[in-house]
Amino acid sequence: MTNSIEIAPGKRARVAYSFDDIAVVPSRRTRDPKDVSIDWQIDAYKFELPMLAAPMDSVVSPETAIEIGRLGGLGVLNLEGLWTRYDDPRVPLGEIASMPEKNATKRMQEIYSAPIRPELIKERIKQIRDAGVTVAASLSPQRTAELHKAVVDAGVDIFVIRGTTVSAEHVGSNTDALNLKKFIYELDTPVIVGGVANGTAALHLMRAGAAGVLVGFGGGAAHTTRKVLGVEVPMASAVSEVAAARREYLDESGGRYVHVI
Repeated sequence: MTNSIEIAPGKRARVAYSFDDIAVVPSRRTRDPKDVSIDWQIDAYKFELPMLAAPMDSVVSPETAIEIGRLGGLGVLNLEGLWTRYDDPRVPLGEIASMPEKNATKRMQEIYSAPIRPELIKERIKQIRDAGVTVAASLSPQRTAELHKAVVDAGVDIFVIRGTTVSAEHVGSNTDALNLKKFIYELDTPVIVGGVANGTAALHLMRAGAAGVLVGFGGGAAHTTRKVLGVEVPMASAVSEVAAARREYLDESGGRYVHVI
C-alpha cells in the first residue's frame, strides 16, 4: 500500500522518485556481455539496438532515421514538423539554429504556421522506406484523425501517436473524437502511444490495443513542459508504475506483451 500525505484539506499526494533519486544496484551474479541479447521486437519488426529516437525536428530527419535504422534502432519522424511543411526544411532549420534566443519563439511560430502537406508525408516516408529500414512516424492525437490515411497509404510500418499527455479517447470541439481502441482495431499497423505518467492511464492504452506505451512528459533536456507549465513527471516512479500495469495487463490479456518505452 502506498503511503500518502495530505497537502491541503481534502487533497492527498504520494512520494514519487526521479532517476536522480535512485541507484541501480548490481545483483550477486553477472553475465558475460557475449551471452546477452539486446534485440527487441515490436509486432513483426525486429531491432538489434533498444533505442527509439524521439520524433522531434531537432533529433530525427529522414537521413538520421535511415542511419539509426541501419545501426539497428528505430528513428521516428515527426510528421507535423518542418519536413512535411517545406520542400527544403534545411533553410528554416538553419534560421532557427542561428537566431538569437529572444527572437526564437515568435519566429518559430511563424515558421511552423506553414501547412502540413500530405504529398510531403508520402515523399518523406518513401525516402526512408527506399533505404530498406523500418519506417516509424508520429502525429499528435489532434492530427491523427485528419492525416492518418495519408500516413498509412504512404506505407508507414509503425505509427506513433504522441502528445504531452495522451488518453484512450481524445475529444475536441473542432475535431472528431479519436477513439484509440476503434482506431487501432481498424489499423493494420502497430501503434505506439504516449505520453502517460501512471498505471491507470497506461492500462487504458494497453486495453485499447497499443503495441507500446511512451512514459513521461516534461522530463527531458529538450522539454519546456516543466518551465512553461510547471509540470513534470518523476520518471523512476512513472516507469515502475507503468511496468506494473503491464504485468497486470499481461495476465488480463492472456500473455499480450506491451513495450514500456
